[in-house]
Amino acid sequence: MGKRAAVRRLNQAAEANAFFEDAGKVRPLRPQLVRRDWDPLDADPAPKPAPRDQSFVKHVRPKSPGQAKLMEAIDQHALVMALGPAGTGKTYLAIAKAVEALESGRVGRIVLSRPAVEAGESLGFLPGDLEDKLAPYLRPLYDALSDRLSPKRLKALMAEGLIEIAPVAYMRGRTLNNAFVVIDEAQNCTYTQLKMLLTRLGWSSTMIVTGDPAQSDLLPTMSGLGPVAERLDGVGGVAVVRLQAEDIVRHPLVATMLEAL
Repeated sequence: MGKRAAVRRLNQAAEANAFFEDAGKVRPLRPQLVRRDWDPLDADPAPKPAPRDQSFVKHVRPKSPGQAKLMEAIDQHALVMALGPAGTGKTYLAIAKAVEALESGRVGRIVLSRPAVEAGESLGFLPGDLEDKLAPYLRPLYDALSDRLSPKRLKALMAEGLIEIAPVAYMRGRTLNNAFVVIDEAQNCTYTQLKMLLTRLGWSSTMIVTGDPAQSDLLPTMSGLGPVAERLDGVGGVAVVRLQAEDIVRHPLVATMLEAL
């Protein structure tokens, strides 16, 4: 029995060798990826550039002089007010810096706040508990966080309380120590609300206030972002960075439309 099995294995091996010796019987699974003219000694100093990839990058780099100025101001000041049109990266850069500070241990938590104001229309009463009702207003902050952290990591940090997202209405009376605070869409805050938010700043904390004074959803003259920025401009320890249309990093039509509208 052992001799017959050995002979059978030898015959099977001989058949396999004969099959693979015939190049015509071998077919690549993905022939479009096989390069017949490729040679390992072929010197190609200028390979073709890879297609644009929007995947995660560890370190965020400025794409315009205004963004570089904003990132430098965040590193050097405890309070920064970033004013500019839509698409200039105000919120994204602020949250990227917040995540960077949390991961490096410079702060103990991140606090994100945003006014619950609709953009010109009211949806009425929303179902669910408080978190469900606030979810539509805080969605932009979740999007920016998800771009800097994996979903699993983001969920874990929020469950531990290291990342807190809160509406402006629940910020009064708090003292935010050892925290990185981002106040987004500040053009929808009144002067009194902004005064309350700015005075929440505690020890070893950094606060970034972002907004576009030209796109307020409040009644005319009710937004307090412009007046607050004018009064704090020049105050020691406070940086007011005004981004321009050339700092827009969205679709090129955004800058063109903003100039025309």
